[in-house]
Amino acid sequence: MKYIICLMIASWIPISIQAQSLEDFFQEAAKSNPGLQAKYKEFEMALQNVTQVKSLPDPSFSIGYFISPVETRVGPQRVKLSLSQMFPWFGTLKEQGTAASLIAEAKFQSFLDAQNKLYFQLAVAYYPLYELNKWQEIEAQNAEILQSYKNIATKNFENNKGSLSDVLRVDIMFKDATTSLAILNEKEKPLLTAFNQLLNRDAKEKVQVSSILTLQPVAMEYRRDSILENNPVLKELEIKINASQAQERIAHKQGLPKLGVGIDYVLMGKRTDLGPGVAAPTDNGKNAFMPMVTVSVPIFRKKYRAAVKQAELMQDSYALQKSDYTNSLNATYDMAMFEIQQQVALNQLYNDQIAKSNQILNLLLSAYGNSGKDFEEVLRTQQQILKFQKMKATSETQFHIAMAKLNYITAKKY
Repeated sequence: MKYIICLMIASWIPISIQAQSLEDFFQEAAKSNPGLQAKYKEFEMALQNVTQVKSLPDPSFSIGYFISPVETRVGPQRVKLSLSQMFPWFGTLKEQGTAASLIAEAKFQSFLDAQNKLYFQLAVAYYPLYELNKWQEIEAQNAEILQSYKNIATKNFENNKGSLSDVLRVDIMFKDATTSLAILNEKEKPLLTAFNQLLNRDAKEKVQVSSILTLQPVAMEYRRDSILENNPVLKELEIKINASQAQERIAHKQGLPKLGVGIDYVLMGKRTDLGPGVAAPTDNGKNAFMPMVTVSVPIFRKKYRAAVKQAELMQDSYALQKSDYTNSLNATYDMAMFEIQQQVALNQLYNDQIAKSNQILNLLLSAYGNSGKDFEEVLRTQQQILKFQKMKATSETQFHIAMAKLNYITAKKY
């Protein structure tokens, strides 16, 4: 009997295995996740727009051929060449570059948020694998213990120290344990698929998770200041407000005149209609050259006023979004902190309950070994220990998921 008790206690000691840390998976996902890579491409595309909006519009070149030449004093006009370049109002290109740079910066903050969200999703997919492994381990140990109980109950029945009902009762519980273990084994497939898809690798690839998770109390207001300082979504919205202000300045400048310069070059033919003895005019057949200046007159003001109003409304919208998201983050923070504190308390409770239940079980086993009575109490206590062990594994999982949520909203760096 002492050997069996020692075997049971030894079977509850967790076995440490070498596993990749969650941070290792973060690094792998950052390099391989296609959704995150797409976000970075959006940032790179936005950067390319900065050069485009800071560039002048293309110059305009035209060529015209006079089918019926226009006769002038110095000869007929044959061909007309024109080259012109328009310039926006002073500072417009600089403001457009500023707005485009801010938009690109906002895209980068969106990428950082996508990265943090990916890390959170990985944690949400990783810790249930830990929970599943612990439940599988617990259920397998339970099945082994129940099998040993069955052997004891059978021997006691054969020695007239126990009843047949004890054997049947433990056999029912053993089959229940083996069925539960089989179901847990089937559950592993969808959990592995969910995790591996985030890493963009084969859905069936095995994942070695940590065998032990520790719970440490977390101080109240832990990292709360980091919400406003580090959260990428709030930074993105603030940058968008600045970009909208730049768009407003651009709209004002676009309502101002645009300046253009150009030249016309006319190819002339020589006069051939002069009579005998008539001297050709000065500059006969000389090509004509004419500089030009163009000024656009923005008299249709509605579109410019609408563009300014649009930029102002965008600023208001982003400011309201920022306020709303800040409120949401604070509420999420408080809920995550509550969940963390709750799971720390529950985990301590389960540890105490497991320890006390083990003491009760040892006493019941000793009594049963001597008298063959109260076997039902032995089984009930064993199942109670099983329940507490599973609840402890679940509390550890929920604690770390809540910590992952806290790290996401406070933009913890890994």
